[in-house]
Amino acid sequence: MSKWLLQPAAKPTVFALCLLPFIWLFYAALADQLGANPQEALIRASGDWALRFLCIVLAVTPLRVLSKTPSLARFRRMLGLFMYFYVLFHFLSYSWFDMGFDLAEIVIDIIKRPFILVGALSLLLLTPLAATSFNAAIKRLGAKRWQLLHKLIYAVAGLAILHFFWMRAGKNDFAEVAVYAGILATLVGWRLRQFVRSRAKS
Repeated sequence: MSKWLLQPAAKPTVFALCLLPFIWLFYAALADQLGANPQEALIRASGDWALRFLCIVLAVTPLRVLSKTPSLARFRRMLGLFMYFYVLFHFLSYSWFDMGFDLAEIVIDIIKRPFILVGALSLLLLTPLAATSFNAAIKRLGAKRWQLLHKLIYAVAGLAILHFFWMRAGKNDFAEVAVYAGILATLVGWRLRQFVRSRAKS
């Protein structure tokens, strides 16, 4: 596996795999395979994939360390940008199908509904992370400031779960929320444990 991850074809393959959910949703929308309410299905599905990619991004470092596969780090930036892509896709789907791209109505809805507010805040916090996911930005910010900025991903994880929780609260359906919350808590908890250990050693 480690050797394959270093192959030139590895990144294009991962890129194609990351794009598959979007391709499927685009096809399903065109082929009328999203059920009785395709607009809502598209909004929900894009949100689900945004959350899944958040879990994948946060899993890269633990997997790299525990499996002793440093080459996994090559894909973290790409996965992070795909996470942002699906978050943006989710927000644009909501803005289009629910709000008709009416900016004034979108702002009112964000202020009025807490779960929309925390979702929009997640997108806002992710935007500077996506904008600085390039070598030139890292050099300009400096490694320490760049790393500090990208710790916002932990705040995004908390807001994402809160967004999902409030969204499901209306239907009193928290099974999936609990699964994602457990995964993210485990991943963030692992990083916190590593941080405490490193501080104890120093």
